[in-house]
Amino acid sequence: MEREFTPGALRALAAAATWQLGETFDGLRPVTILMGLLAEPECRAAAVLRSLGIEEATVLGRWPELRRSSRPPVVPLDAPPAFHAEADSIFQAVDAYMDWGDWPPIISTEHLLLGLAAGNQAVAVWLREMGLNFSELLDQILERYGTAVTWRSPDLTSESVTAEPVKGADQDLGLSQVEDSASSVTQSADKRSGEIKPGAGSESSAEVRHGHTMSKPALAAEMRLFRIVDAATNRSLEGLRVIEDYARFALDDPFLVKEIKTIRHELAQIASAFPMPVRLAARETQYDVGTEIKASDELQRLSEGDLLDANFSRVQEAIRSIEECAKLLVPEIAFSVEQLRYRCYTLQRAMRIGERAIERLSHARLYVLVDARSSEGDLRDLVASLVGAGVHIIQLREKRLRDRELLARARLVRDLTRGTGTLFIMNDRPDLAVLSGADGVHIGQEELTVKDARLIVGAEALVGVSTHNIEQARQAVLDGADYIGCGPTFPSTTKDFSEFAGLDYLRQVAQEIRLPAFAIGGINEENLESVLATGIQRVAVSGSVIQSANPAEAARRLLARLVS
Repeated sequence: MEREFTPGALRALAAAATWQLGETFDGLRPVTILMGLLAEPECRAAAVLRSLGIEEATVLGRWPELRRSSRPPVVPLDAPPAFHAEADSIFQAVDAYMDWGDWPPIISTEHLLLGLAAGNQAVAVWLREMGLNFSELLDQILERYGTAVTWRSPDLTSESVTAEPVKGADQDLGLSQVEDSASSVTQSADKRSGEIKPGAGSESSAEVRHGHTMSKPALAAEMRLFRIVDAATNRSLEGLRVIEDYARFALDDPFLVKEIKTIRHELAQIASAFPMPVRLAARETQYDVGTEIKASDELQRLSEGDLLDANFSRVQEAIRSIEECAKLLVPEIAFSVEQLRYRCYTLQRAMRIGERAIERLSHARLYVLVDARSSEGDLRDLVASLVGAGVHIIQLREKRLRDRELLARARLVRDLTRGTGTLFIMNDRPDLAVLSGADGVHIGQEELTVKDARLIVGAEALVGVSTHNIEQARQAVLDGADYIGCGPTFPSTTKDFSEFAGLDYLRQVAQEIRLPAFAIGGINEENLESVLATGIQRVAVSGSVIQSANPAEAARRLLARLVS
């Protein structure tokens, strides 16, 4: 009979081939397969064995004639090594208990352990002596996978098959376990004992507890849906891996890497609601007509942004396919799949806006906040001197003036910064930012959201956000902010604070966030070094510059230390 093996089972069998019983390797025997399972520590079979105190040394104590093979095969293998005739009993047992029907079996490490523990061969007897409860193991496997008739084609001579929905996934494949399964099969006493009697075959479909009846056309349709789910799951996980690698190796962004990894793991967990054996049975890569069809632009990427967008689109579209199929196969998970897709949209925005902001603000180190001064003339002199000193960003922050006067001052700052290397940001007022032609707007935690500000200032304007803890910083990234202000760091001469985020918060941001971040709050020439020591290399200042006798010179001194 043709057999398929899960990747975990193949790894275990490859490890088994590194052992031999006697002078030469003559195929995989039950005891060498047992050693192979122990060599695959993350599989469920190994966990069961370890819980019984069975380790390699334990097995070697029982079979001292075991030795390492002189020429072990390459690991991992695409197909298992040859089996010794003794191993036939393993697969006879698994076939009897699992009722594969007319389809080729898909063997996991748990199935291998089940076969090892069945019958009266030496390994089976020893495992039961060591405390392996065959009945419990069988129940666990049936609960997780059901028998083959619960998810494969029935006897093709019958019109329908009684089947039950099955949830679960083989941990050998790296997928999370689905906790409860609806599958359960009534077993006879001789099968639960672990001994196979002559002529003992698998139960008929009628002996499976009633779940739902599926006609052959309905079962065929379900298998088509599983094929879609399998392809879409693989496609989405592959795309997420590309995005994660880019965030990790190109952006060096710990926060984004963690977010992507979380989504990838959650998707894998959700996908485990579609049993891997069913997915593998439905998979037909070699007959997939799409593998030979390529769009003209599919084999090229024009930029790194193009690479990101292509893979985000792949992920989002694939998750939508999973979502739609889930509505027919496992309706209770469709909402979770939908929410995962929305999170991918948010993540794409965060990554693409963040990447643009990093490029646009790559030069920006010194950010100076100014008030409107007592007159337009005073404001003109101050801003002109700061622009001349090379300040990278100037923010107009003023709470006293009426809107008409404030707009006039904002337009003045815009005129003075236009065509220079200095960006102009309006504080709190996206409407005035648009009317004055500012480069962007800065908002606090109590003002408009990034979303609402963006509706007013548009896609090209910068939107900065004040943050006071790491949770707010993370949220600002996901909200699509272009940069964040981090503080207050120290007491300030221009603004009163009841609490201070301090240097510890700056360290957190420096370690986790790659979006441009400016330390703010009481920063001056005396404490600048302690700020830079946190890893933050951008500062926003006010009083230490605009209240000095020579603002331009104060700005130059800070710049000299920030850009050196």
